Amino acid sequence: MKTIRELDVQGKRILIRVDYNVPLDEAGSITDDIRIRMSLPTIRYAVEKGAKVILCSHMGRPKGKRVAEFSLAPAARALSVLLDKPVALAPDCIGPEAEAVVNRMRDGDVVLLENLRYHAGEEQNDPEFSRGLAALADVYVNDAFAVSHRAHASVEGVTRYCAEKAAGFLLQKEMDYFHRSMAEPIRPLVAIIGGAKVSSKLGALENMLDKVDRLLIGGAMANTFLKSRGLDVGASKVEDDLLDAARQILDRAGEKGVKVYLPVDVIAADRFAADAVTKQVPVQDIPPGWMALDIGPATVLLFTEVLADARTIVWNGPMGAFEMDAFSRGTMALAHAVASAHALSITGGGDSNAAIKKSGEADHISYMSTGGGAFLELMEGKTLPGVAALETA
Repeated sequence: MKTIRELDVQGKRILIRVDYNVPLDEAGSITDDIRIRMSLPTIRYAVEKGAKVILCSHMGRPKGKRVAEFSLAPAARALSVLLDKPVALAPDCIGPEAEAVVNRMRDGDVVLLENLRYHAGEEQNDPEFSRGLAALADVYVNDAFAVSHRAHASVEGVTRYCAEKAAGFLLQKEMDYFHRSMAEPIRPLVAIIGGAKVSSKLGALENMLDKVDRLLIGGAMANTFLKSRGLDVGASKVEDDLLDAARQILDRAGEKGVKVYLPVDVIAADRFAADAVTKQVPVQDIPPGWMALDIGPATVLLFTEVLADARTIVWNGPMGAFEMDAFSRGTMALAHAVASAHALSITGGGDSNAAIKKSGEADHISYMSTGGGAFLELMEGKTLPGVAALETA
């Protein structure tokens, strides 16, 4: 995959797909600018090389309509501060208005196009919309890993109409870290899979049985595996239609010599609420009508021991309802264990990264992926459309 460093961008119009779908408060101010900050190395490189930098991104779900609350104006203001230079916001992303702004650019200027999803053609991967984007630029660069699993116009379609295309530094970094963790890992490789649903991670679990040495399963999805083993998990969240699939995964793991570790105790609650009555119980003793909402201390100890000699750790999904303090201790303890391990550690997904940040261990994780959906699709063994598009001639 060619990167921006291999291109001659001097004096050229370079269209860079970034991910500025940032969270805003009620006043319209950005509450977390990490996605903007992650794009800075690629933008600064292009500016220093004398390119005319045209950025494009989506924001929210305006469903093909111009919705003021989804304007990228806050992102343009924030980027201007971070770059310490003016960043103009074009009134549109294609057509005469966008073209007029681009035509006024000088070498080293930066422009942010208005929300791509103001046009239905973006998500529909419409060829005419793709051509409209490509008409603005000489070179296309994808630096938005988080949307590279979507075959949208600004991710996949536009590459068909640009003579030169490459990956930005963020996309390159994401793919390099994933390759190091899954394709050529230093072993033992341990995967930690959590979150709410088996259904959303079934493909990843099946694919990873061919990759990992050990598999830790926590979160609400662990309940389905526990029930598949004949345990009564009370009122815990369970996907009954996937009990057979869970059994098959456990059986396949055994056949492949992959050790799977499930919770041995949980923090159970009488209801899903921050002020619920809770108790620590072995998994076989969850009271009727109660639900498992976090892994317990014995499970934390077990999982920590499994991670002790790991050399590569991949983590996707929390161990419980960590947003509530009463059910956060398992995830926080595991975050500390991962951070303390002498291993290449990679986390992916919004909840996983939020949990790592909450634990205060973000600086001790090797890499926190910016894309939950894209990260999960790579774990499933899929090819990302946005990456594949850069690799075609």
